[in-house]
Amino acid sequence: MATDDRPRIASMGEYYADLIAIDAAINRRSVAQQATSLLCAKLQQRKDLIHERVNYLAAKRGISFEAMWLQLLKGEYEPLTSDELEAVETLAPFYQNS
Repeated sequence: MATDDRPRIASMGEYYADLIAIDAAINRRSVAQQATSLLCAKLQQRKDLIHERVNYLAAKRGISFEAMWLQLLKGEYEPLTSDELEAVETLAPFYQNS
């Protein structure tokens, strides 16, 4: 039997379930299609931030952006241990006081 690797979204509560149902009806889409569209739009908005965060994690480890991206994508990412963190020379180029 084939496995289903589609992402699952936890229940969003009655109010948001109603909003997505109404938004889907207005746009003449199924709830699933509208939810996918909204999620993709939000990820597109966050794309630069996601890339910035991956770049930060890669630089902190002294590896390439691509290597860090693949670790995260494959589920192989592990936070630095306290010993590894002590070995980090500096974060100054990557820290911005906002």
